Amino acid sequence: MYGKVISACLHGVDGKLVEVEVDLSNGLPQMMIVGLPDVAIKESMERVRAAIKNCGFTFPLQRITVNLAPADLRKEGSAFDLAIALGILKTSGQLPDEALRDTLIIGELALDGSVRSVPGVLSMIATAREHGIARLIVPTENAEEAAWIDGCELRCVRHLSQFRRSGGSEEAAAAGGAGELPAGPMESLTRETGKADEDYADVSGQLHVKRALMISAAGMHNFILIGPPGTGKTMLAKRLPTIMPPMSDPESLDVTKIYSASGKFADRRQLIRERPFRMPHHTISAGGLVGGGGIPKPGEVSLAHRGVLFLDELPEFSRAALEVLRQPMEDRFVTIGRARAVYRFPAHFLLAASMNPCPCGYWGAASDQQGCVCSPLKISHYRAKISGPLLDRIDLHVEVPRIEYKDLSGTQQPLSSAEMRAAVERAHEIQKRRYAEAGIMFNSELNGKKLREHVKLDPPSAQLLERSFAALGLSVRAHDRILKIARTIADLEGQFEIRADHVAEALQYRVLDKKINPHTLFG
Repeated sequence: MYGKVISACLHGVDGKLVEVEVDLSNGLPQMMIVGLPDVAIKESMERVRAAIKNCGFTFPLQRITVNLAPADLRKEGSAFDLAIALGILKTSGQLPDEALRDTLIIGELALDGSVRSVPGVLSMIATAREHGIARLIVPTENAEEAAWIDGCELRCVRHLSQFRRSGGSEEAAAAGGAGELPAGPMESLTRETGKADEDYADVSGQLHVKRALMISAAGMHNFILIGPPGTGKTMLAKRLPTIMPPMSDPESLDVTKIYSASGKFADRRQLIRERPFRMPHHTISAGGLVGGGGIPKPGEVSLAHRGVLFLDELPEFSRAALEVLRQPMEDRFVTIGRARAVYRFPAHFLLAASMNPCPCGYWGAASDQQGCVCSPLKISHYRAKISGPLLDRIDLHVEVPRIEYKDLSGTQQPLSSAEMRAAVERAHEIQKRRYAEAGIMFNSELNGKKLREHVKLDPPSAQLLERSFAALGLSVRAHDRILKIARTIADLEGQFEIRADHVAEALQYRVLDKKINPHTLFG
């Protein structure tokens, strides 16, 4: 006897449909699962056998072969348990075929037949919907998450025994509890971004740094803050989400899929609306940053997708870990190859970084009380931990100096997050209208033909950039990033044309291109 049901697995952060084929034949009673299953799937044989018996069904005393197709796709996890159990019950005639036809089945089984939640349900259901499968059977704990995909007929199950009570019919299933949906409406998508207890009004002075962070948030430009200890670099960077533009619904769905696949989706009653802010420790490995493992999992760059990846004290990270950031910063995705498959993870993030000017932190600090004790060689080695190609990919280099006491005790009201966010959102709306047909959202995504189309300089601006290109020794990549920054500055001011003062301001954020050179460090 032969039967087939549909399930799914994760491939990176994407869902892949899997056909669970069941064959019952005469022979010694045994059960075998083929189709490149991992250890968790092989162990499902015992979970399925115990769950079927403990729920009042009859486990067939025959030779049972379960094939997970396509056979060349490696599968992992416990999401196939429920599909395998229902496939066996369907093939042995204990459940009608109509109840499971063209239905995606996902869930882990306990020995008593309870159906447990699994990660990555959102990605699996989205893939099923793309393939025209609209009927779903999922664990009740995943119900809120599954309900975010429109146009699906959703059945939620708590226990395998619900199928015995229902006899497979839809009407009886609802009566037996197999069709319950989350009570009440799903929560609104319009949540306020940023934490209420964090505000740029808490930071006294540093108006030029706040200006640079506004530019960064408006155009999604990478930045690095450099200055002595205690000047507020970390405090400034941590408040960046409070001024960033809100995520659109497609962005929220993409981010939620990543967190669902990673098992980090805590509140299933709502999509993730706040832009992610990831702050890994400097001891993190290269695999922890971009993802890895025998079957790769998303790393910090993917968990920061559509949000911020903040690397505090950048030179303290290992050189190997920093260099793996170069490709995702350019391509906005990570590709990890393994012997059996190639995995691709989204990684469209804003890189925020901070560093001291030297190992002790006080080189160049205007203070009679604290002076730098580092030798020129130490400073050169310290800064050389950040390679030129990586620094070239960071748009804004912002110096954060010590502030004066008068700035702390002054009566002037500091610039708040609300004021900064209002300006950022106005610039974001300008970009949305400009790039409505271009398939991009922010100025930082401009390249090639689109950059030449949307960033045009008048003669004074072009002459200023030409002189600076040779004087600062800029690369072609740095040249293009200056153009993108100038475009964002003009958007913040509501200007269509890019003027020379916009280019001049953009140029001042590339000072480390000159200062980072050890030969000119003290020149």
